[in-house]
Amino acid sequence: MADIAVGDEIPPFVREPGFHHWNRYAAVNDEFVPIHMDNEAGRAAGYPSAFGQGNLQWSYLHNVLRQWLGDDGTIEHLSCSFRGANVKGQTVTARGRVTAVTGRDGRRVVELDVWTENDAGQPLAPGTARVSLPA
Repeated sequence: MADIAVGDEIPPFVREPGFHHWNRYAAVNDEFVPIHMDNEAGRAAGYPSAFGQGNLQWSYLHNVLRQWLGDDGTIEHLSCSFRGANVKGQTVTARGRVTAVTGRDGRRVVELDVWTENDAGQPLAPGTARVSLPA
């Protein structure tokens, strides 16, 4: 990771979430909300089925950054806006693109646009991140 430049894309993090992921997430966070557990409740909310928790997508953004950074990097900031649901049968991909590279206190500081998208390439949770790495 010696050369990081504006415009670089980081390796994607891909998941095919479904009920088994949502159920595990709900169990850890005590979030057994019907729209995430029951297809009828998801349809009543305007979706084709039950759908995954927004914060699960947020965790995918953490995963894409951590996977890229390795043990020496630090996630300093991450934010996103939930714009779309991940429904059963969808592949969700977390991505990132470098928007700035600067230095601070002997470390490289990297700003990124980050997002999750469905298998049609539609953004689900766009956001930004700032990470730091050894210089």
